[in-house]
Amino acid sequence: MISNWRVTVGGACRSLWGPAPVTYGLIALCCLVFLVGPASGLDPAYGTGDAALAAQRAYFHHWGVVPAELFADSPGAALTPATALFVHGSWVHLLGNMLFLYVFGVMTEERMGRAQFLLFYVGCGYLALLGYAAANADSEQSLVGASGAISAVLGAFLFLFPRARVTSLLPFLFFLPLRFPAWVVLPFWAALQWLAAGRASDGPGVAYLAHLVGFGLGLVFAWVRFGRRTAVSSRGPTPGPPAEKPGRPDRE
Repeated sequence: MISNWRVTVGGACRSLWGPAPVTYGLIALCCLVFLVGPASGLDPAYGTGDAALAAQRAYFHHWGVVPAELFADSPGAALTPATALFVHGSWVHLLGNMLFLYVFGVMTEERMGRAQFLLFYVGCGYLALLGYAAANADSEQSLVGASGAISAVLGAFLFLFPRARVTSLLPFLFFLPLRFPAWVVLPFWAALQWLAAGRASDGPGVAYLAHLVGFGLGLVFAWVRFGRRTAVSSRGPTPGPPAEKPGRPDRE
């Protein structure tokens, strides 16, 4: 009886997490961190109005990347490019990033393997935030969000699954769902980030440069790690990346 129970529970757990437990675990962790933080608006302990905004600013400053502090010989600041990966500035910011991670992370994790994917995700995310901070070393704006790491996943996905069909919603075509191969959609997305980075102001908004750094890191990593051995066909349609909107803190 006990043996059967263990088999049943083990099978249920494998079914719950599927083939990509790291991707699902990262999504769950980001959602949990957001729900208990002040940006969700669910915890009355953070207050309302100006008190809630002050709590959010303090929270983002503590856990996010502040470039001016990161390069000021502050020991604790060196950890913030890792902690910032799990902090998000708004519901739109969180849901947009988690959709990206879910769509592109599952197949990438399957191809890389669990341990390698986790190290890849955190390492590229850290370096993406570090790259943004180095380019804006005098900025005192807090930078939070997982988009640097998720952009790395997109870059790796492009190399590993270039012919995979991605369903995209294009605003100038009245959001009609159109399917294109990844080698069309993802370079187009990267080009948009490049154009947006050139127009970005120094104030709060989207850290497009972190997207570009992460995307490049992911593409290079996949090329170095898998090289010419990669020849994977499409596994069906996947929804394309939605547009991000600027939030209160700098975010990726």
